[in-house]
Amino acid sequence: MKQTAIDWLKKELEDYGSSSHLNLDWTTFDQLCEQAKQMEKEQMIEFAQEVAHHVLNEDWQNPYPFSTTEHYNKTYNK
Repeated sequence: MKQTAIDWLKKELEDYGSSSHLNLDWTTFDQLCEQAKQMEKEQMIEFAQEVAHHVLNEDWQNPYPFSTTEHYNKTYNK
């Protein structure tokens, strides 16, 4: 199974301290969060493409073609 964005972020944060204390600055924290958000975006788009591939078979023509990237941006980049 692929690593989720949250799993990745947790592992990255573990590199900055112990189980009871983190030692990192806000800039680093913000950068790690941005990387995790980008990973999440890519995972969501990939999932939507996989679902569309399985649901929309070759015999059925989708009358409303859509871009999963456009949908993500409209939904989450407000």
